[in-house]
Amino acid sequence: MDIAVNLVESYLRFNGYLTLSEFEVQARNEHGVFESVTDVDIMAIRFPGDVVVGGPGGGIEARMLVIEDPALRLEPGQIDVIVGEVKQGPAEFNPGIRRHVVLHSVLQRVQWLFARELAEVVADLARDDLCMVPGRDGGLIRVRLVAFGRSDAHQLHAIGHGHIIKAMLGFLSGLDDAFRPVQLREPAPALLALLVKMGYDVVPRPEGGTSPDPTG
Repeated sequence: MDIAVNLVESYLRFNGYLTLSEFEVQARNEHGVFESVTDVDIMAIRFPGDVVVGGPGGGIEARMLVIEDPALRLEPGQIDVIVGEVKQGPAEFNPGIRRHVVLHSVLQRVQWLFARELAEVVADLARDDLCMVPGRDGGLIRVRLVAFGRSDAHQLHAIGHGHIIKAMLGFLSGLDDAFRPVQLREPAPALLALLVKMGYDVVPRPEGGTSPDPTG
């Protein structure tokens, strides 16, 4: 797996999303033969509610350990669905991600949630990068395209890798008691956890900036 995709997927999972990553979309060409259209880097869905790392143990010092990153702009009571493009360079979309066949193939996995026809959701998402869909059982579902990569701003449709690393380091160091017994086997979070345990002060450089002078 691409290390950038692994980083983004781990970040989303830490924040309570269920994910699919690096899966191919197939469609018939003009000759009626199936061929690969594109790879979708990440799809994620998060249901409402807090993400709890550790619950109260019954003692007087017991407390809930909740993970939440404001950059994801989650809304109370709202399901969030992300179709994501992951770049090692600038956070931007490939044109292919907005193709009807691509979005339809991805979102058919969760179409049972929608109280609208899937074709309508796909058309709105391709046009606006965002679609607010009534849920089949009530409430709203936010479906959005998000580019992950090098970005100065953290917006509804773009989140920078620098911010993701800072957030992950914050989770691992601020909740170290809860994560100490966890065996992180994915390479990106495992490396960050190792750096935290070894006492390294990892400071991502500003997006688009230059590396700090190692000599001070």
